[in-house]
Amino acid sequence: MICESYFNNNNYYNCKKIIKVKNKVVIITGASSGIGKALAYEFSAHGSKVVLAARDSDSLTKITEEINKNGGDAIFVKTDVSIEGDCENLINEAINSCGRIDAIINNAGISMRALFEDADLSVIKKLMDVNFWGTVFCTKFALPHILKQKGSVVGVSSIAGIKALPARTGYSASKYAMDGFLEALRVENLKKGIHVLIAYPGFTASNIRNTSLGADGSPQGESPRNEDKMMSPEAVARHI
Repeated sequence: MICESYFNNNNYYNCKKIIKVKNKVVIITGASSGIGKALAYEFSAHGSKVVLAARDSDSLTKITEEINKNGGDAIFVKTDVSIEGDCENLINEAINSCGRIDAIINNAGISMRALFEDADLSVIKKLMDVNFWGTVFCTKFALPHILKQKGSVVGVSSIAGIKALPARTGYSASKYAMDGFLEALRVENLKKGIHVLIAYPGFTASNIRNTSLGADGSPQGESPRNEDKMMSPEAVARHI
């Protein structure tokens, strides 16, 4: 069980209710690092069967082996969420291995740091392909199974999906698009018993910042922000 709580400085307080996640099958995209990796460990620690997806199969192998070694239940499927066929394969593999899907957490994402006037259009397109279309593809193929379980669809958005940030035009646009998609999905399924959650983390000490794309599409590397003052991926995972 997980205590659904508010938290401050990574600590829980004001427990509201208990959410049962033991033996639930949870797909997590972008699970090779950052928030996705933290989600894998968090849900596994509470008894969920986790299906991990990302492009980095080496990292996924290590995470999966560690979870299983510690008594958890994890598999991974190498997945590029910007490719429709990869997303369909992810869902099929989850069903073949686990028999059902209770929740999908659309966490895979990339960011950018460049003024729009300087950015190549391919950068904007890549962010939309991963952040928005990745969510659409995975949710489309998972939805029939989640409807059967009356389960959950989760989207990991950002404060940039609420208030657009400068030098993040593509990132903000992709998160706004994700929000619109998931909010409409929620309304469409109000009477079908499924739960749609959109999470809006603030600045997080996550690998997404290190892989943020520059104006020409190449990774910019470490940012100048002080990570000590940021939320940890583990705190975000516990809150979700």
